[in-house]
Amino acid sequence: MSYARKVLLPGEQVIYETGLHWLVYGRAIVLFVAAVALSVGAQYVPPPDTRRLVLGVAAVVLALAVLAAAMAAIRRISTELAVTDQRVIFKSGVFARHTIEMNRSKVESVDVDQSVLGRIFGYGTLMLRGTGGSLEPMEAISDPLAFRTHITAEPIRRSGQPD
Repeated sequence: MSYARKVLLPGEQVIYETGLHWLVYGRAIVLFVAAVALSVGAQYVPPPDTRRLVLGVAAVVLALAVLAAAMAAIRRISTELAVTDQRVIFKSGVFARHTIEMNRSKVESVDVDQSVLGRIFGYGTLMLRGTGGSLEPMEAISDPLAFRTHITAEPIRRSGQPD
């Protein structure tokens, strides 16, 4: 069960959930491509000693790619973002947990920063500003505009709730 669903208040419902974009694997992808390029390029290096050196560098770069992919996977799996009918919930971390929970009524503004690549691939940084001036950035989230829309939309009143 997700963190957001565990901490729901009685009668509270999750409206929208998202997570980190798949491009958090970007560093790992670049390192993997570099390792493959080095391995292929090593075949065209004449002296055998130089070829072994290039293949050794390729192996180190491949190990770094695997490490970067593992770190990105842990970061992506352990980050949750949710909007409920009452709150905005952000949780990151596995062993050391960092959470932000803000009442939707206390949200003053929601800023979305997207680079050109962010607009093309659908990711960005969302900055949540609550009353009292607290600013909470949430980086590399998937579809930040939809997340912003769900935060700023008026909560649906259920029957039996006072206005």
